[in-house]
Amino acid sequence: MEACETEEIIYIDECMKLALEQANLALNNLEVPVGCVIIEDEKVIAAGRNRTNETRNATRHAEMEAIDILLEQWQRNGLSKADIAKRFSKCTLYVTCEPCIMCAAALSILGIKEVYYGCANDKFGGCGSILALHTSESGGSTRDEVSQGRGFKCTGGIMAPEAISLFRSFYEQGNPNAPKPHRPLAPSI
Repeated sequence: MEACETEEIIYIDECMKLALEQANLALNNLEVPVGCVIIEDEKVIAAGRNRTNETRNATRHAEMEAIDILLEQWQRNGLSKADIAKRFSKCTLYVTCEPCIMCAAALSILGIKEVYYGCANDKFGGCGSILALHTSESGGSTRDEVSQGRGFKCTGGIMAPEAISLFRSFYEQGNPNAPKPHRPLAPSI
């Protein structure tokens, strides 16, 4: 393996470790342990963690939290839709679990350059496990208009055992926010 390939792997692992820190924060707050960071020019410009239970809003996934931080900041700074799309096209997302269909669609619409994720999402994955939204191409965008699905480069399996371990911890402790059964369970025999 060449030196530059080794350096790239170390860099990817370091970025994923930052996403894992966000996932640990989610776990400590009784949330499904998913975390992410968005990188531009080798700097973390946003981080997010799942906050669905805390906010009582099912759309508050780690990726959506990080995206909203950037959108608010960039809009406050007066960036146009075209400028925002240009900035997203230079960004890379590191997330501990494959983006769900909702998040993958949002990332595609925003035109993110690249996504690295930890473990696969076999129930809701939008980057190949269920749908492959990262490969969608709907053509270029017109002036001052954000493209409706540009697709993005996607690589999975980065530090997957660490991400899976967080999920195991979460489900072993039990989810206190899970809905209670509406009818009594059948008695054990």
